[in-house]
Order: sequence, then C-alpha cells, then structure tokens
Amino acid sequence: MSYKVKVPNLGDIDEVEVIEICVLPGEAVAVEDTLIVIESDKASMDVPAGLAGIVESIGVEVGDMVGEGVLIATINSNEEPNVEPIEADQNSRGSEPLVRAQAASSAVDTSDQTVEKTIDVLVPDISEAGAAVVVAVAIDSNQSVQTDDLLVVLESDKASMEISAEQSGEVLEVSVAKGDGVETGSLIARLRVKDGMAGEQNTTATLVEREGKTAGPSADAKPFDRPVQPATVSADEARGKVYAGPATRRLARELGVEISLVEGSGQRGRIVKDDVKTYVKAHMLGSSSIGGGLPTVPVVDFERFGSVRLIPMTKIRLRGADNLHRSWVNLPHVTQHDEVDITDLEVFRKKLGATAAEKDIRLTPLAFIIKACVKALQEYPEFNASLDADGQQLVVKEYINIGMAVDTPEGLVVPVIKQADQKDVWALSNDIAVLAAKARDKKLKLDDQLGGTFTVSSLGALGGTGFTPIVNAPEVAILGVARLVTKPLWDGEQFQPRKVLPLSLSYDHRVINGADGGRFMVRLTELLGDIRHLAL
Repeated sequence: MSYKVKVPNLGDIDEVEVIEICVLPGEAVAVEDTLIVIESDKASMDVPAGLAGIVESIGVEVGDMVGEGVLIATINSNEEPNVEPIEADQNSRGSEPLVRAQAASSAVDTSDQTVEKTIDVLVPDISEAGAAVVVAVAIDSNQSVQTDDLLVVLESDKASMEISAEQSGEVLEVSVAKGDGVETGSLIARLRVKDGMAGEQNTTATLVEREGKTAGPSADAKPFDRPVQPATVSADEARGKVYAGPATRRLARELGVEISLVEGSGQRGRIVKDDVKTYVKAHMLGSSSIGGGLPTVPVVDFERFGSVRLIPMTKIRLRGADNLHRSWVNLPHVTQHDEVDITDLEVFRKKLGATAAEKDIRLTPLAFIIKACVKALQEYPEFNASLDADGQQLVVKEYINIGMAVDTPEGLVVPVIKQADQKDVWALSNDIAVLAAKARDKKLKLDDQLGGTFTVSSLGALGGTGFTPIVNAPEVAILGVARLVTKPLWDGEQFQPRKVLPLSLSYDHRVINGADGGRFMVRLTELLGDIRHLAL
C-alpha cells in the first residue's frame, strides 16, 4: 500500500521553506526517521516519516516554499500508519500532527496520482500594453522545468515581465523565439505535466514598469513598426536571475514590482514576501535604498586593520534577526522600568522545596512571574491584544498563551505555554522545564512556538540591572526580567536587606499609552510583592 506524507495545517503560517532533504527514493525509513527539514520564520524542525516503509518518491526540493497539503513524499508500507488516513475532501482544522499519511489506491499507479496531460502556456492579459516583444527565451524543447523556472522574458514599450513555470514538467514545444512579437493569448510553449500538480498557468501576471529605462521610440510608433533590438540574455543567465517562490512572485505582480530589482534576504539570497513589501515601502518613501528609506551601513574591509574570522550565523539567529528588525522598525517602542521586592515570594518558594521534590518539579521564580503576568493580563486585556492589519481595530484575545525566551546554542527561541490562564504554578513550572529542554535539544515542534499573546524574557543571573526587550510582533508587549539582587531598603525605621527584581516592560505605543503601561507595571509589582493577591 502506498501512503502520501503531506504538510499539515501550519496554524497562522502560510508557508515554510524546505531547507534539507534527508532521504532518497528507494531508501527504507522507520517511523521516526526524518524525511525533510523545514524552516519557518522562528525555527527549523525535522519532519518524520510517520510510518515505516520504502520511499517511492520525493515531492519537494530544497528551497521550495510549501504550505498545508503539499506532498512531501510517497512511502510504500505494509504497515498501517500511526495516524488516520486523510480523505481527499477533508479540510481539518485545529491541533493536528505535524506529518499525516494519506492512503491511496494501489491500482493503476494511483498512489502517485500522476496522470500526464499537456498544457499550453499563454501570454497573460497585457491589453493595456497592446503587444510585447520576446527579449529572452530560457527553455528548449525536451527540457525539464521545475516550478518557478523562468520560461521567457517579454517587453513592451514601457515595461517588462517574466513568465515562469507554475508547475514542474517537460517542455514539448517552444512556440516563440527572441524578437517575436506577442499579444494576449499568444502561445509561448506546451508542457507535459502531471495532473496532480497542474494548475492554471500565468493567468494573473501583469506588466510592470522598468525603472531607469532609457528613452525609446516615440509613443506614436507601433510595437512592430520598428526593428526589434532585444537585450541579449542567455538561457542560464535568465533562469538564474531571480530566486523567489510562486507566492512571492504573485505578490510582486499584484504590487507592480519588477522582482529582479528586489534584494533577497532569505536563505541563499531568496526573495521572500517581506522583501517585496520592504521594496515597495522604500519607493513610496522616495528612496531607492532597501530598508524603509533608512541610510545603509557602510561596508568596511576589516582585514585592513588585522586578521579576522568569519563565523556563519545560524538559521535561528538569522530568522531572529529578521523578526527583531521588522518589529523594531515597524513598532514605536516604549520601555518602562521598575523594581519589585520579592523577598516574601522567595521565602514562600523555598518553603515549597519539599513538595517540589516530591512532584519532581523545579520551582523557579519564573513560574510565579508568569502567573502574575496572567493575572495582570486578565485585568488589562489590551496588553493581550494585537493591532489589526489595517490598524483600525484591536484584536483582543480571550485566551492567554505566554511565550518565554530560551537561550540555546543555536540562538534565541520562544516556545509558548498554551492556556497559561488555566494552569497553576506547578503546571506552569512543568511546562517551563519541558519546553526549555525541548528548545535546547532542538526538538521543538512548530506548534510549540505558535499562538503567543505576551512574552516574558528572563535573563536570570545574567541579567544586569535592566534592558530594553523588543516586542515580539504581532504581540504588543513583552516583559524583561533582569538579575535578582539584594539591596538595603528603608522600612520606615531602618534599612533592611531585601531581594529586589528589576523589571522592564516594552510595549507598542500605538496600542498602549504611558499611563496604561504604568498601571500594568504597578499591578504586576503588587502581585509579585505579595503573592496572596494571586488568590484574589
């Protein structure tokens, strides 16, 4: 029996990138063997087979951007998978396993659903341009093409466009040559594709303006009343010019952006959706520099001053850097600092040491801090919200999921404690320990990092006297916890040694004003200063 392993529901993430393929067709795999490694904006993760058998085919390639339902691999197995088969019309939601196996009929090779068909690749609607000229052909007959491979480049009097393959297949016929004039509906090529992968070809592409183009013939001249002098572009050069997925190219077309002008920030220079948006923002601000109109940092040859070492950034650090930069430049941050006397809390926590040992739980101050945050969020729900995409509405969540920053050798990750408002200190302590261990062992699942509504970043013994944590957008607030110190505090009669914890609350000033931030911080210090308030 053949089973299909597909990408499941990814929650609020549209796509993840395939960064590694760990098996080959014909290879035997066990249930827990990794098929591929995928990466989101927050972390990379292994995708297990889910059943034992022989790999018949791999449906993805390194660099592919994949979403829910995309075929990962087909596995032939004599065993029943350890998850339920997916029906063809099933559209499940909610909590699902990372990898699901889909039963397929073994008759007439339908396990692959690979009925071949021929499709015509046509010039899309270019009615506004009237006609265009083929300036580059990047394919030949009998050539195999992959999804997103460049087919041809067209140019009108004012604009140029790329037409790419929107599914993998074999080129049966190339119907145009460099210098040919084409119009809407003209045949470009015929492809042989597999029906399971076939889709509508290039029906939404639009011409985009080419910036900096030199003056051409007069506007009165018809496109083909003059000698055609197309740019000289080799097939290899044209094919390798742009590295971007179909969804990114579609967004670029919708926004009227020539994607070849966009600088990619993804792995191996891949252009992602945010790069297109950043490019548009930069030009709306009247700047040609990438980065929202900000001046660029000068490039320095550091070897002029002495020897240097190059240490590659890990994928997690790179993704984290992108997320932090995006949040910092888009959210107006405000940070408020305060201190709380947690001497009584520490006395109480240590009294629970024997009970903690019996439960085999390490009871840390972080569990009490998260419990106090939950209480404060319930009283000030705007801190448990997000600003809607149009900036006109506040999305207040009626659930509380607390993210906690965990330092790992690969970089900072933020696993999420789900339904923190329904858990006591013992359950929170257990979740903290489990998620921290999974993070350090690189065993976090995608779902472990989704759905956060508020984040706590505790630096523990490393924390100094305070810092400015960056909001984990689309959340609107984050609490930074620095190092616990003993200070002399005046009790009205004399100085007493007290345990003082520095707190730093950063928030999105579009949603939260200073008075709200002050009230939240006052309430939080009350809760931690006298934990009896947590029972009220």
